[in-house]
Amino acid sequence: MSMEITGYNSSINNYYDISKVNNKENVKAESTASTNKTNADTAVVYEKSDNTSTKKATYEINKKSSSDRAAIVEQMKKAEDDNRQSLINMVREMMNTQSGKQKTADGFSAFGGTVTEEARKKAQEAISEDGYWGVKQTSQRLFDFASALAGDDVEKMKKMQDAMNKGINQAAAKLGGLPSIGQQTQDAANNLFEEYYKSKGVEV
Repeated sequence: MSMEITGYNSSINNYYDISKVNNKENVKAESTASTNKTNADTAVVYEKSDNTSTKKATYEINKKSSSDRAAIVEQMKKAEDDNRQSLINMVREMMNTQSGKQKTADGFSAFGGTVTEEARKKAQEAISEDGYWGVKQTSQRLFDFASALAGDDVEKMKKMQDAMNKGINQAAAKLGGLPSIGQQTQDAANNLFEEYYKSKGVEV
């Protein structure tokens, strides 16, 4: 279990490191755009190449045989299934880790023994309102991971929400039930999905 959690935490760190890099690139891009703003009235950029590439790709797919097109569809379905399973696995590990932090904060080790006061305080901080494993941050990560896999696609988001809840339910079954912090996290994550659907004008 410790190896799985270590690998999982590494994936989280990589995810947010990438986000930081992207943010820096965005700042750089905004700075460049501001510098070139004076040219905005005299130069217009037409992105014909992108449209042409898209149409060409679509046309080439249409020219493929029915068996080839069916194979492409199957590959797309498999990729979507793999994404859902990845989210389920990730969610299950997150909830297991959060539950472990809760136990440590309560003064119990993973093996049912007692823990040091220092470890207990660190765990309490981790699951606090603003802590990394608290309800707010954990539910936001659940939603963010689902969004990253689904993109801005409502139907895919619904599937990812189902996958998220499936992962939570699997964790609950293994733990013999979710601790209160886990239940609150699940509710908070589902609320984020509901807010997303409302922003899209979708009734769920």
